Amino acid sequence: MKTIKIVTGIVVLLFNYFLSPAQIKYSGVVRDEKGKPVGGATIHLLNTEVSLVSNDYGLFQFPILPGGMYSAEISSIGFARVEKKIKFPLGTDSLIIVLSPSVKQLDAVVVTAEKQESNIQNVPVSITALSSRDIQAYRLWASSDLKGIVSNLYSANPGDGRNVISIRGITSTSYDPAVVTYIDGVPQFTLDTYIPQLFDVDHIDVLKGPQGTLYGRNAMGGVINIFTRQPDDQTHVSFEISSGNYGLERYSFNLSTPLIKGKLYLGAAVLYEASDGYYINDFNNSNFDRQHRTADNISLKYLLNPKWSFALNMKNLWNRNNGAFALSPTTELALSNPFHLDQNAIGQMVDNSLNGSLQIRYNGSKMDFSSLTAYQSNYRYYKNPVDGDFSPLDIISIVNNYGKPWNDVNAWTEELRLSSPTASVSPLKWAIGSYLFLQTAPNKQGVHFGADASLAGSPDSNYTVISTTQIKNKGLAFYGQLEYALSKKFSVAGGLRYDYQQSHAEVSGMYVPDGASAGFPTQGDTTGETSYHALTPMLSISYRAGENAHIYASYRQGYRTGGLTQLSSDPSQPPLYPYQPEFSNNYELGWKGNYFENRFHANLAAFYNTVTDVQVPTLILPDAITVIKNAGGLTSKGFEAELEGLVVKGLQMTYHFGYTDAKYTSGNLSSNGDAVNLDGKRQLFTPDMTSMFVLEYSGALPKLIGVNGFIRGEWYYFGKQYFDLSNNQVQPSYQMLNTSVGISYSFFSISVWMRNITNTKYIAYAYDFGASRLGDPYNYGVTMKFRIR
Repeated sequence: MKTIKIVTGIVVLLFNYFLSPAQIKYSGVVRDEKGKPVGGATIHLLNTEVSLVSNDYGLFQFPILPGGMYSAEISSIGFARVEKKIKFPLGTDSLIIVLSPSVKQLDAVVVTAEKQESNIQNVPVSITALSSRDIQAYRLWASSDLKGIVSNLYSANPGDGRNVISIRGITSTSYDPAVVTYIDGVPQFTLDTYIPQLFDVDHIDVLKGPQGTLYGRNAMGGVINIFTRQPDDQTHVSFEISSGNYGLERYSFNLSTPLIKGKLYLGAAVLYEASDGYYINDFNNSNFDRQHRTADNISLKYLLNPKWSFALNMKNLWNRNNGAFALSPTTELALSNPFHLDQNAIGQMVDNSLNGSLQIRYNGSKMDFSSLTAYQSNYRYYKNPVDGDFSPLDIISIVNNYGKPWNDVNAWTEELRLSSPTASVSPLKWAIGSYLFLQTAPNKQGVHFGADASLAGSPDSNYTVISTTQIKNKGLAFYGQLEYALSKKFSVAGGLRYDYQQSHAEVSGMYVPDGASAGFPTQGDTTGETSYHALTPMLSISYRAGENAHIYASYRQGYRTGGLTQLSSDPSQPPLYPYQPEFSNNYELGWKGNYFENRFHANLAAFYNTVTDVQVPTLILPDAITVIKNAGGLTSKGFEAELEGLVVKGLQMTYHFGYTDAKYTSGNLSSNGDAVNLDGKRQLFTPDMTSMFVLEYSGALPKLIGVNGFIRGEWYYFGKQYFDLSNNQVQPSYQMLNTSVGISYSFFSISVWMRNITNTKYIAYAYDFGASRLGDPYNYGVTMKFRIR
């Protein structure tokens, strides 16, 4: 071992001697616990574009950087990820980094919570962080798969892929979400424009509770931050194949490579997935929700120098679903005749989304700067009418295939941000910024009343009522946040954000008999306009009780924008009626700790949240249009714990627990002709408890040199939840079991997985009038991955 250290030291000295001081200032070496060099390790300086790779001797070299204190994240396959403080200039000694095997130590977790990279244990926010390894282990293929993994989070959809996401009782049930999703720093503006498929993902951070100061509108319940893989100076190629029951196929290809080392990088990923679906349509004895989709993620990054960088990104999704709304008419029928339905109309969904962005970053000695310009579009329609009565009768169907520009949503966003320099050693950290957006959403939808329309109370049959809505939203925001370290243990932070939005809408209605070339208006062209503004503050206090414990208390206010209602048949809800913004006040107390030499993490948080002018979505029938109404107040309080530890070498335990008590405290609402007193009613899509326990054993297989294996078991528990304001549509508590086993050798790995082993039947999504969709049944498959580093 001494010989290895002497040789490594000599190599480091020669390495420094022959380098030109004008080009490279400092260098370092990565070793394992036995002193052997670790090649292929990645050394990333947080909040910069500096990402280095160690050579076969474990050596790496830094470019010229402004002096100060940096944080570096060091990772390598088979080793625990570590974070290390590095102060420039280094002096005469080379930097030495020692990595421990992943079976002996937990990873240091770096998150991008407050729009800058930090160790999760130092951020005064409750966060669930999922690494690329976690994403593969949990088989996260879509954002809805986060359900249960993240404490106090629930996610589901009626089959069309637009997820209802609830965190701590704050629920997204309209097109303006209450939990906002960011992908590579770009806010997915509405449920129309976001891409739910997860591929080419490096890590996911879920921030719980209002994040309005830095993230702005609609971050009422929290933020889901998704980050794709970033290229470096090595070429990475991987190909993954999955196959399973129900006709499952999934193929993904990933490539990242330097086009010009140290300057220009290319990243490319392609996904194709398909399945026969889970449902059988008894009307014609066929697979109802057969689907397939293709997606890509293309990026170019140019490093002008260590200070300036430019990144161009383009994401596309082409989604097809032959029966998007796989719903039974009632919850009772869904459970008694599982995965069977009887619909005479099959809406073939065509869903095309595009997200593009340009990011410019500058890291200087005086300040950091970033600009993020993004464009998003979504064109979604159904080739055939969608069954609106979920039966074999010709009563009601929904039509929206009216061609472009209808149902083609577009949004532009721009964020400018200035902040204190990354390497600053000042006790004061600051950030200021601005945010602009422009959205257009032209919608045209028809409700067709067929030959059996009298069963729905219609005095006529064989006609279509067409509603058109053209919405234009624009707005701006300014924000600022300061953090000051009173001492090595105490720090305080405060922030303020101002949001302004202007909404303009035009609506009209038309009655068109079947076969007629023209109809007559039911609602003349009507125009409405309104504007809203909000001032949302935050304040937090942090105390670091030693190196391994962090206590914090915070107050954050959340804001969800108001708007104008659509045209509907509900006489109590006139078109273009303005609904008010929704505000929340969130109080949180948290503890974050590392123990036993980073072998055990414990993060705990308690919260109390009050919401005023709660925005309640109401589905208007037979229009199949959702209108928003303000209805009283809501209180949500609870607790969550996320524990992770190495029990013995190679055996890792993870336990996530969440409890939420979310109730309406006041309010009355008219829904489909019924008056609902909301006082004491439970919030929708909010299990009162979520619990997850995972055990995984991994290590080298005996007598098989270089072969590693793992076996993994997952247990989930979801408490009682409701799907309607009257609390009549209920899903009692239920449990699920998942498992997987696999091996890896060199560039190849294979795993066998099973989900919902006990084939638990449960309602995952239901409308307030009873139409219900079951959660996924027992399914299994095999995944193979080929990797070239």
